[in-house]
Amino acid sequence: MRGARTLATPAKYLALAAYLVFLAFPLLWLVSTAFKPPQEMALIEPTIIPENPTLENFRLAFDQQPLARALLNTLIIAGVSALVTVLLSIPAAYVMARYRSVVSRMTTLWVLLSQMFPFILVIIPLFLLLRDAGLYDTQIGLIIVYVVWSMPFALWMLRSYVAGIPAELEEAAAMDGAGRLRTLRDIVAPLLVPGVVAAALFAFVSAWNEFLFALVLLRTPELQTISLTLVKFIGAEGVARLGPLAAAALVATIPSLVFFAIIQRRLVGGMLGGAVKS
Repeated sequence: MRGARTLATPAKYLALAAYLVFLAFPLLWLVSTAFKPPQEMALIEPTIIPENPTLENFRLAFDQQPLARALLNTLIIAGVSALVTVLLSIPAAYVMARYRSVVSRMTTLWVLLSQMFPFILVIIPLFLLLRDAGLYDTQIGLIIVYVVWSMPFALWMLRSYVAGIPAELEEAAAMDGAGRLRTLRDIVAPLLVPGVVAAALFAFVSAWNEFLFALVLLRTPELQTISLTLVKFIGAEGVARLGPLAAAALVATIPSLVFFAIIQRRLVGGMLGGAVKS
């Protein structure tokens, strides 16, 4: 038995290492391609480490397409979508978790059912609705769509966090004379930090990577997001300008990685703080 356990531990680490390599390989290949000159990309036996690294692909990417403007548009849309999603989800999740009623149960059921609808099923009604409301081809209209699409998952996540907070903490605060708003601010909100961070991260990444809604609801080139801009590196004949495309994709990946790195520290800190306070 002890020998089996001894063999199981290295096997677990080996499986974990293989999984990490599997996840990291596409990013590694993207970085490698972004710095390769055209001659190396045409080799029959490709190499992972460029022999003659170059920045020419990045220059071509920024010259051929308005990457800076697209990144700024995407950052605004994704950031506002994440912020609004979290601000709306926190009180709604608190009500769903604390006030048991038929309406609360029906809302929870609807949150689950809404995740089963495919994008293509709602894209035409959304287009007609935004067009009639004067929000078609606007960043505000796209932000509203992203908020509505992200809220069910954020609500479900935050509802679980609120349900995990003992109600006795709120009752003790009420006995000490704290009002409802003060209880939510000083007791509940600090313990919700991990859930809020996770919900914000989900909403931000979903909006950053989304393509179909942006394709249908944005027409003006100056408003288009980074996902729409990357498609333009593929010609009408279906041939991709691989070097500039890889460079542009790498540039598009960096902001989301930086956002994740920053918010991950908040997530870990919030989890530790919540553990101490509870």
